[in-house]
Amino acid sequence: MKAPIHKNIESQVRTVTIQELKAPHFDPNWHFHPHYQLFTVLEGTGKRLIGDSVQTFGPGDTVFLGPDVPHLWRSDAAYFDTGSSLLTHGVVLYFQEDFLGKDFLDKPEMLALKQLLLDSKRGIEYKGELRSHIRSELMSIMHSEGFQTIIQLLTLLDKLAHETGGSPISSYGYVNTYKVSETERMHKVHNYVLQHFSQEIRLGDVASLAGMTEAAFCRYFKARSNKTFIDFVNEIRIGHACKLLLEDKWTIAQIAYDSGFDSLSNFNRNFKRYIGHTPREYKGNY
Repeated sequence: MKAPIHKNIESQVRTVTIQELKAPHFDPNWHFHPHYQLFTVLEGTGKRLIGDSVQTFGPGDTVFLGPDVPHLWRSDAAYFDTGSSLLTHGVVLYFQEDFLGKDFLDKPEMLALKQLLLDSKRGIEYKGELRSHIRSELMSIMHSEGFQTIIQLLTLLDKLAHETGGSPISSYGYVNTYKVSETERMHKVHNYVLQHFSQEIRLGDVASLAGMTEAAFCRYFKARSNKTFIDFVNEIRIGHACKLLLEDKWTIAQIAYDSGFDSLSNFNRNFKRYIGHTPREYKGNY
């Protein structure tokens, strides 16, 4: 299997690379790269893994990531079904810190932009009017050429650096401790959990997949992910449950079992722990 880190990002003719993504599903490989990345989802739903954060995503999801932040937008299982008519659609923009030269950010006028780029190393999620502006600008940049592309990107980054509307994604102090050689191992683990979270997940099976003993895998996962493996699985399950609660098609008991919990009481307890509300309160609030 090709290592997920090796992605075709660089352009031979553009300093800033922007791509429109249309496919049956988003790239299912967990990976990281040395580029800044501004990404917006126009169509598609699933689970979003960024740093040590696990969330669901849908149309409108807009994120700015710094270099080497591990990430994955994993489309829901239905997008991988044979014969599925579902499609995903997104726009992604890549650039490197020195895209205007090595000393550009050292200028006094670049202080706010330098702070924005520093904040992006935790990942930044945008909502509200600022999110709408980013999406509009990305669509515009996609049809720009030459110097106009640079001007539009700098204007957008300046707006992001001076306006509120962005929230950090990963926890404070998060640092990627993975090596490039580990991407395939963690991809296997993430892929297994995302495919089987609605069923019983045995620690021994996952540890074997990673080529480790159970104890060694637990230590490894917590050191790299800043959370226990059980917490990771529960966050995936709770995120799925949140999505089903908002769809308002099933009872809370049905959602609990569909999300992989073995009892309604266990589901309610974990939901309150991770979300801060009971499932019924969450459904009522939204």
